[in-house]
Amino acid sequence: MKKLILFVLLISISSKSFCQSLTAQELLNKSIAYHDPNNAWHTFKGTLEVTMEIPNKSNRDSKINIDLAHEYFNLITKRDSAIVTYTHKKGECIISKNDSIRISMQKEKPKRSHCEMTELYKNYYTYLYGLPMKLKDPGTIISEEVKHKTFKGKDYLVIDVNYDAQVGSDAWSFYFDPITYAMEIYQFFRTDEKGKTKPDTGEYILLSEEAIINSIKMPKIRAWYYNKDDKYLGTDILKI
Repeated sequence: MKKLILFVLLISISSKSFCQSLTAQELLNKSIAYHDPNNAWHTFKGTLEVTMEIPNKSNRDSKINIDLAHEYFNLITKRDSAIVTYTHKKGECIISKNDSIRISMQKEKPKRSHCEMTELYKNYYTYLYGLPMKLKDPGTIISEEVKHKTFKGKDYLVIDVNYDAQVGSDAWSFYFDPITYAMEIYQFFRTDEKGKTKPDTGEYILLSEEAIINSIKMPKIRAWYYNKDDKYLGTDILKI
């Protein structure tokens, strides 16, 4: 029994020492190898079906077609009887005739144009479902230090990420399982004009279960919470 305890202790110490020696880029590479073992993301072509559950609101169902090699993105959302289509093809926004009529008849016009919304959704879905591979994109500034943090009672390896001004202003942290290197949490905070994080802002997102789409391990469940009070915001469920 003593030998077993000693063996487990030695394995634990060895594993912790190895994790401490990892650089942020090495950790990221290991996570990418876990999620995208065939290096398939940069030519990803496929369809994602996502249901968003929001407290006290009806569900929103989304069908997302992505073809990165041909710079094509199409999103069809449905909530109750409202169906909206967004299409982005090689930098151009293609507006559905029916959607154009719908928007023109609204009493309160959207704050963003239809094409701005299309660009926003394209970036949103390709970023979140393309993680951690998207952390290799230009404009991503990764802190060299790998941190050790405990979140919800579990230990994680964490890297902090900022972005060039033209890419984004939020400060992000990404949490990885110290054994498998799977990405299990990400968290972001707003920043002020000096680039300092505002502690009572932003959200954290818990990832659970996995869906394998075109050999890529993506989170099947993505639950969103406010940082400031842990208030639950909603859950994205990826259908497989």
